[in-house]
Amino acid sequence: MKYTNEMEKGLLRAHGVCYEVYKRKLNVRMEVEKRREMDHLLCKQLSANFDGRLHC
Repeated sequence: MKYTNEMEKGLLRAHGVCYEVYKRKLNVRMEVEKRREMDHLLCKQLSANFDGRLHC
């Protein structure tokens, strides 16, 4: 996968890590991925709550 400048900016803004550090250090990569997973689950939960309120 080709890594773009926009992807670099997003990773840096969201997680404070540049791609080179993310790529080289396993512990940094694992922390970023944990945060991504937690964010995904939270967004999924918020979306489900919001959808439930719309259909009442």
